Amino acid sequence: MDDFIAYLDTSQVRPGKLDELKAAMAELAAFVDLNEPRIIAYRVYFSADGTTMSVLHFHPDLASLEFHLEVAGPKFPPIAPLIRMQTIEIFGRPTEELVARLQEKAKLLGTGSVIVRDCHAGFARLPGP
Repeated sequence: MDDFIAYLDTSQVRPGKLDELKAAMAELAAFVDLNEPRIIAYRVYFSADGTTMSVLHFHPDLASLEFHLEVAGPKFPPIAPLIRMQTIEIFGRPTEELVARLQEKAKLLGTGSVIVRDCHAGFARLPGP
């Protein structure tokens, strides 16, 4: 298998914070777009009733996700009052160090857990060099 990594976090939106959170996440997505050229996709989704937010991103390898945590990490604390993170799911094979960093992020943003799902079969069509 390749080093492709998919990341999905799910958070509860704090009451009355939806508009502020949407603005903050639009700003974060624009920042990631400008500063993380290797990330394949970064998407923010809200449930129809606005009570849940999911952030999904795809990385060609572990280094890209690690870089994301370094570059975008300082942008996470201001979002903490707006959400309560429930889960971070990693699809791929992260290192123990990366899992520990994600656990720190989950604690910063809520009480969520980190779930790792190892790839059994499949493929990823990644952009060429």
